[in-house]
Amino acid sequence: MKSPIEMLEHWVATQGDKVYLKQPINGQYKEFTWKDVYDQVQQLAGGLRHLGLVPGDKIAILSKNCAEWFITDLTLMYAGYVSVPIYPTANADTIRYTLEHSDSKAIIIGKLDSWPEQEAGISGDMLRLSMPYETMPAQYQWQQLLSLGQPLKDVPLPSLDSVMSIVYTSGSTGKPKGVIHHFSSYSWTAEAAIKKVKLSPDDRVMSYLPLAHITERVVIEGGSIYSGVSVAFVESLDTFIEDVKRAAPTLFFSVPRLWSLFQKNIIDKIGASKLNLLLKIPIIRSLIKNKIKAGLGFSQCHTFASGSAPIPPSLIEWYHNIDIDISEGWGMTENSVFSLVHIPFNSNKIGTVGKPVEGCDIKQSDQGELLVKSPGLMQGYYKNDELTQASFTDEGYYLTGDLCTIDDDGYVFITGRVKDNFKTSKGKYVAPVPIETKLAKDLHIEQICVIGSGLPHPIALVQLSEGANLQHREEVRTSLKATLDNINIHLESHEKVDAIVITDEVWSVENDILTPTLKIKRHILESRYIERLEDLRGGQIRWENEL
Repeated sequence: MKSPIEMLEHWVATQGDKVYLKQPINGQYKEFTWKDVYDQVQQLAGGLRHLGLVPGDKIAILSKNCAEWFITDLTLMYAGYVSVPIYPTANADTIRYTLEHSDSKAIIIGKLDSWPEQEAGISGDMLRLSMPYETMPAQYQWQQLLSLGQPLKDVPLPSLDSVMSIVYTSGSTGKPKGVIHHFSSYSWTAEAAIKKVKLSPDDRVMSYLPLAHITERVVIEGGSIYSGVSVAFVESLDTFIEDVKRAAPTLFFSVPRLWSLFQKNIIDKIGASKLNLLLKIPIIRSLIKNKIKAGLGFSQCHTFASGSAPIPPSLIEWYHNIDIDISEGWGMTENSVFSLVHIPFNSNKIGTVGKPVEGCDIKQSDQGELLVKSPGLMQGYYKNDELTQASFTDEGYYLTGDLCTIDDDGYVFITGRVKDNFKTSKGKYVAPVPIETKLAKDLHIEQICVIGSGLPHPIALVQLSEGANLQHREEVRTSLKATLDNINIHLESHEKVDAIVITDEVWSVENDILTPTLKIKRHILESRYIERLEDLRGGQIRWENEL
């Protein structure tokens, strides 16, 4: 197994003049060859040494995705530093906590949307270094860093058993935890990913999901380092679709929220009934499918994937009907994310997260919890030996906290979280995720969270889709009522949902309802709403202002 730096040097030697990174600036690509990247890695490493930073020091990265993020990360690996990625949407409190908990000695800051609000999270004595974008004040700018001292050359290759990064979880249930990954866990997983997805130097990928999240870091950044593919970035949210079209990716990885927005845009342009009709006409069907793919920039894409949160099976089925087969995967920060994946896509197994990748071993606990063992597992939680010890079985399996079922063919269904299950006032336990999956088939619903700890029955909190928000309230109420009644018939008596409540406030990262990877913080919604829902009974559909 080779380290990322060995792979970087391999590509410099074999295709050094080939373009590796494509950074859009004012609508035009700034391109970096493999040799360009390696040169900047050595120059930046020399600058960091010149500033007195020594191997083993923790250095944080706070930036949206860009070519310099990759270059910075490779530099920290090359020079023996420990990287601490921070989400570019993190608030000041989270930034402060992460920097202090990780003992970071410096922070490298890049593209940010709201740096004035975030700056308070960085103490005055923290060494700030800046990527070449308009961002918060820093002691040293990118070009200065590249010219400080001498390029660092002839350094020992990183040992596979040394710490590469402390990756903080997105904090869906409290303070983020610092997950320690060695080079070995990262390298093994990145190699497993390219083998499963079958990436080659001729492929093209895009990097736009947060690199602070382990999925993007392993599958896209790691995948590029180990396969030699080129990577294009996104300039801004406004240019996203144009950036995708220009990049023409052959692999496209996204999250359920974005797949849902793509679906909405397609339906808005064509109309749901018209689209269904056109897809039934043999002569026109292929033309429509190709036009949709071209409109999204997917004309040359051979692999589509979704992760970070559960995607409704109904959404995968919808895309399957237009020849876009979305392979769902499953993983966690603690196991380098790439453990289970639905590749090759099997339309008979929609709703599963696939099978374990080669080298990954899984089993169920007596309670139905998914247990995972692989070379991609973390070394532990930073500064928390007690939690580390409690997170593994005696046999070395990681306790994922996810409940699952495994069918006769070895495909895994994730059925919920151990901690998500709640007890109603009647003393019965309810698993909310299967109920959410059923309700999510109603296209009026964009996001859903079932709560009910201490209530007689569960209540579903809902965010409507944009289209549903434009409809008359009574039309939406009738549809949701029909959906709810149809589902309640098939639920156990203690599981029946007493009401659907459409909330006023938009669920977002900014108001702390969503994590940076757009997972819903169930405990936050429960704390904000539970006391207002006690009197709802009998399958009602209510807007929040009707409570």
